[in-house]
Amino acid sequence: MSKLEGKVAIITGATSGMGLATAKLFLAEGAKVVVTGRSDEKLKATNEELAKIHANHFLTIKADAADVTSNKKVFEAAQDKFGKVDILFANAGVGRFMPLSDVTEAMYDEVMNTNLKGPFFLVQAGLPYFNEGASIILNTSVSNQMGMPGASAYAASKAGLRLLARVFAAELSAHKIRVNAISPGPIDTPIWGKTGLPEEAVQEMGAGIASQVALGRFGTSEEIAKSVLFLASQDASFVTGIELEVDGGMSQV
Repeated sequence: MSKLEGKVAIITGATSGMGLATAKLFLAEGAKVVVTGRSDEKLKATNEELAKIHANHFLTIKADAADVTSNKKVFEAAQDKFGKVDILFANAGVGRFMPLSDVTEAMYDEVMNTNLKGPFFLVQAGLPYFNEGASIILNTSVSNQMGMPGASAYAASKAGLRLLARVFAAELSAHKIRVNAISPGPIDTPIWGKTGLPEEAVQEMGAGIASQVALGRFGTSEEIAKSVLFLASQDASFVTGIELEVDGGMSQV
């Protein structure tokens, strides 16, 4: 039997990268999947991609992870279409990297609103919609364990998210809801083109980061998706409150 047969999952920011790879894998494993994104064009392309796997087991919704007013809408749509929710992968996030001296209040607010405030109120909005025994996975980052130059706001947002995984795991244990974090290292996703840095600086940063990875390369979105599947499934039935590092050894070796 497929690992997620009959389960209902919500994945935010799932029109590319890790979110899209996870949506595809979840569908292949029998889940009914609700994905969110901000771009009409990308949502259309995502529809076409997911329809190749299962035309009737997914729903795409336009929603901005930083807009907490859209959270209830996402859960209501999921329940109306498929029933109560078993899995939430709070994947949506933004990466903005610049020296401390150049960080603006607007940039700081964008990062915190999307990466920390958004997931906080997303989980809160979902409380009436989760089935007992649900699994919540928050997407953190290896940067919350390392002093990476230029990552101050981003790293702080992800460190806060890691702490939320602990607190939520404790608070929701009475409902047998498991809460964990997935901590990607450098992953080859479109986020690298949205850092706000010049292309030359992005290439230099990428090369420098790859040199710190024990396995000597960037990871793939599919490798993250398989790890999220583990945390979402009954394979991780006795796992809660952890941060699973999927970083090629970057934070450990």
